Amino acid sequence: MGDNKDIDLEAIAPAPLSTSRTISADEVEQEQEQEQQRSKKSLREKITYFASKDAWIGDYDYKHLLLPPNPFNAVHKSPPFFGVYSTPPILLAIILGLQHALAMLAGLTSPTIIISGAANLPVELQQYCVSAVLIFCAFGTALQITRFHIYKTPYYIGSGVLSVVGTSFGVVNVATTYISQRYTNGSCPSDATGNHLPCPDAYGALLGTCAVCSLFQIVLAFVPPKSLRRLFPPLVTGAVLVLGGVSLVSAGMNDWAGGSGSCSSRPTTGDFQLCPSNSAPHPLPWGSAEFIGLGFLVFLSIILIERFGSPFMKNASVIGGLLIGSIVAAACNYFDSSSIDQAPVITFLWVHTFRLRVDGTLVLPLMAVLITIVVECIADITATCDVSRVEVEGPVFNTRIQGGVLADGINSLVAALATVTSTTTFAQNNGVIALTQMASRRAGYACCIWLILLGIFAKFAAAIVAIPAPVFGGMTTYLFASIVVSGFRVLSYNHWTRRNRFILTASMAVGVGTVVVPTWFSYVFTYSGPNTRLRGFLDAIVLVVETPQVIATFVGVILNLILPEIPSDDAEEKRKVLLAYGIEEQLGRET
Repeated sequence: MGDNKDIDLEAIAPAPLSTSRTISADEVEQEQEQEQQRSKKSLREKITYFASKDAWIGDYDYKHLLLPPNPFNAVHKSPPFFGVYSTPPILLAIILGLQHALAMLAGLTSPTIIISGAANLPVELQQYCVSAVLIFCAFGTALQITRFHIYKTPYYIGSGVLSVVGTSFGVVNVATTYISQRYTNGSCPSDATGNHLPCPDAYGALLGTCAVCSLFQIVLAFVPPKSLRRLFPPLVTGAVLVLGGVSLVSAGMNDWAGGSGSCSSRPTTGDFQLCPSNSAPHPLPWGSAEFIGLGFLVFLSIILIERFGSPFMKNASVIGGLLIGSIVAAACNYFDSSSIDQAPVITFLWVHTFRLRVDGTLVLPLMAVLITIVVECIADITATCDVSRVEVEGPVFNTRIQGGVLADGINSLVAALATVTSTTTFAQNNGVIALTQMASRRAGYACCIWLILLGIFAKFAAAIVAIPAPVFGGMTTYLFASIVVSGFRVLSYNHWTRRNRFILTASMAVGVGTVVVPTWFSYVFTYSGPNTRLRGFLDAIVLVVETPQVIATFVGVILNLILPEIPSDDAEEKRKVLLAYGIEEQLGRET
């Protein structure tokens, strides 16, 4: 991005404003031509090239990438930059493909583990769901990276940059509240003592409704991005991210203390007096010091890796903390390895299936979530374009946004049919690109291969599912808190006029209130008659009101549409910002 251009922050929020030089469209075309020339080489030339040292290793400094830096040497060494269409050495692409896979692994599997756990699915089904997510998101990422032109139309599928795809955290709150609602009304089974039994039908209803609602997401792909940003400005999306992250942090803290299942209420009788159950290898009461310490070890490990780790380790700090916590938990006999031993060696999609159906209770909440996913997708692809040093404005950029949103919609549709909840474009991998200077799509395809291998190897998914709740909670608490910080960052792009402060206050009032008192609306509707359609409609209203980011979205969008903007108020706020900047600049000159 050129330094001499005026930047509309709201138009590209929440993209990071990179200080690196943006590659022009002519340079991109030149890279594409070079790629085409390489593809036209004869078979013999290709074999000779792929057998050479330059093709596999090149002259890249692998030591800088893999080894921790000297803590007494503050010299920063910047690696060479590889553009979107560049061809880095194969070994480097494989290593950084693994880097991308590890960076997204925790965020990729956490929603599935939480939702399948809320539905109390059997361990073998939870293991399958994790494998299915890894396998499908490899194909979804490949679609997002490749970028197809729709024949004889101005539209595309895919962004064409290194944008990775994972399961959406936005669905988690809606799904867990919906499943809890089904246990309350009896459509999900419980035993005589009130313990929840497996409810695969609730998971199937979630998948079926996600598939239908994704059609709405596909339609939004053909709405101009500027119109979407005008309707759903950073003021709304930032509040949604903050509330979604805060409500997820509570789930992480529950796991950190021992688990979010039946043992979290510390019953005095039954099989769940101890966590995760009385028959576990190392059961303890919920909130025990041992559980808290185990989760804190994970949290502390993430901090230490960020401070002292190599670039490769820093980009996978969450997985590093999870690995350290798992090793200590295994040494202290917290692991139950029986599920890992019984898991098959390999698996694939549709090894297990769920009965799909559409539940009207879920439609409105999921549509609100999908709108948020679309706006996040626009922001994430903008950020990816920025760190990849391609243009973040103009017709080519607009087609990347349109193609990325459409690919997200198609991925969500196919994902639901492949037993995976709605997907979205991830943002955390932009940090990998920025730190390693690797924006090449070759690394993205290598990431897809790694995800497929990890997904097919069922023992890996079984090991993830078997991770003790405190270890998992220590990791997810950090991960979910990063969503809150992302929301703060998006909100920082707003001009803090009186109108904007009022809209945010109103949105956060009901959103935060729902986080603090999650059942405040549960007793408004008292109908319990035989009319199942009426009960479903009333449940849908309760689900909307009791899901923090959903009710905040409705309030924020409505107020943003009906409250007029006051030009003088906006101008005054901009003047204050410029005045503050001028004071800081003057102080800088004086010092």
